[in-house]
Amino acid sequence: MRVMVLVKATADSETGTLPTSELLEAMGKFNQELVDAGIMLAGEGLHPSSKGKRVAFDGPSRMVTDGPFTETREIVAGFWLWQVKDMAEAVEWVKRCPNPMPGPSEIEIRPLYEVADFGAALTPEIAAQEERMRAQIARR
Repeated sequence: MRVMVLVKATADSETGTLPTSELLEAMGKFNQELVDAGIMLAGEGLHPSSKGKRVAFDGPSRMVTDGPFTETREIVAGFWLWQVKDMAEAVEWVKRCPNPMPGPSEIEIRPLYEVADFGAALTPEIAAQEERMRAQIARR
């Protein structure tokens, strides 16, 4: 099962406060453990929302909003993409993670949809298109 592990923003991350050398070292060690275990597929930290934009959709119209965004606890400050056997394994790995922020913080784990989750809506043509796209991405 693939999961996205979301590091939630804090007031510190939203002001652009960078991690200390000690935290970078601890996170580097943790990330290496994930790689060595065959868990980590990708992972990155994100700039504060003040450097971002949101695009709202309503039918054919699009509205762009510049950051920063409110509700810091709802903003993502970083992410991992992991391959785990189940949600319990993902939780165990997150519990081993160094605290990603200087104070209280939160990490959310969400399973990714897999092709099989779409059932009858996934026609053979759509499945073939998805497979071609994934193969193309893997070649990069």
